[in-house]
Amino acid sequence: MLHARIIERKATLFRDYTALHKPALFPWVIDFIQQAAGPYRLAVASGGRREQTLSALAHSAIERAFELIVSADECPVGKPDPAIYDFALRQLNARLPRPPLLRACECLVIEDTRAGVLAGLKAGIRVLAVATTYPASQLSDAHLVLLNLDGVAPAEIAHRLF
Repeated sequence: MLHARIIERKATLFRDYTALHKPALFPWVIDFIQQAAGPYRLAVASGGRREQTLSALAHSAIERAFELIVSADECPVGKPDPAIYDFALRQLNARLPRPPLLRACECLVIEDTRAGVLAGLKAGIRVLAVATTYPASQLSDAHLVLLNLDGVAPAEIAHRLF
């Protein structure tokens, strides 16, 4: 019960803050996502609340780029547990259930936290870590670590990791 109250309080504080200060996307995010949206299926698997993710994407050029958004509201088991990635993959396959189904080894997780990197690895997914939240040294378990994705094309990442 205390845990639920803390989560709700955090959500309220976030809502109040973002009502006055819209969270900014990193400058390279829009270009990278727009390039990826054509050839790849895109999903968000966030440990945050759905409203936080939707708020961050609202009125941006990539607001509708994602086929699926999964949040802590749908999958309350947090990272580093792989549950959110397993759930997202099942949901993607349920949307387009025709064979061949998408497999974890064909996916890429882009993460910025150590817990996220570990969750992706435990889910059997290749992990690209972007050192925007934590230093690169704390993300070194990922298959590839970059400081940012400025000027990086999704096809380049695919070539390096698959």
